[in-house]
Amino acid sequence: MACEQSSNKAKDSEIEKITKEQDTMENNQQRQAGVLVLNSMPEFKAEAYDSQTGHYTEVKSEDYKGQWTVICFYPADFTFVCPTEIAAMNAHLDTIKDELGCEVLAVSTDTKFSHKRFVETEPLLKGLKMTIAADPTHELSRKFGVLIEDAGIALRGRFLVNPDGVIVAQEVQAPPVGRSVKEFIRQIKAHQHAYKTGEVCPAGWEPGKKTLPVNSDVEQMTGRVGDYITLEDILS
Repeated sequence: MACEQSSNKAKDSEIEKITKEQDTMENNQQRQAGVLVLNSMPEFKAEAYDSQTGHYTEVKSEDYKGQWTVICFYPADFTFVCPTEIAAMNAHLDTIKDELGCEVLAVSTDTKFSHKRFVETEPLLKGLKMTIAADPTHELSRKFGVLIEDAGIALRGRFLVNPDGVIVAQEVQAPPVGRSVKEFIRQIKAHQHAYKTGEVCPAGWEPGKKTLPVNSDVEQMTGRVGDYITLEDILS
């Protein structure tokens, strides 16, 4: 009788384990098939290389709560488009971090040792002040839905997270084409304005241009957006 009960417990345990694994796989597939916008930033913890101090460190999602944050994935160290993107982001770091109060974390599936060597040898990365998280287990890339499973590298995925921990912008591109940092800065400014005021920002909005005050005039504005803003206003 005891042996039978022990066997049943073992079977139940195995079934539970298989069920959990299937649920995990389904969740990963659903995440990869959809978008993360308006969802909470996934929880994570990872080793990293802090290029400003030259030391290894650890980063975790908890570090970025309560503030604007960008999580920026790139395919791999020692590639070709990647250092141009990292260098461009670094060149605008004063604007992104100091002026806009937005923290930046770069991520690839390389190890922290690879990150260190990459920063030390690539001329474009001289003077880099960014922290680069290591994701050799692919856990982060999977959670954010940007992992190319067959290749073991990440797509060019960039996620903007607001102080509530909610992802408000997501941009994912295939490896051959780099992203625009200037456009991303424009998006940060627009999302911060919308977050603070409740107004919404039309196409191409930049500080100083007209917004749409739907928080106060939603009924009058419905179907009459052109009474508030012209095409010339949008394209100027």
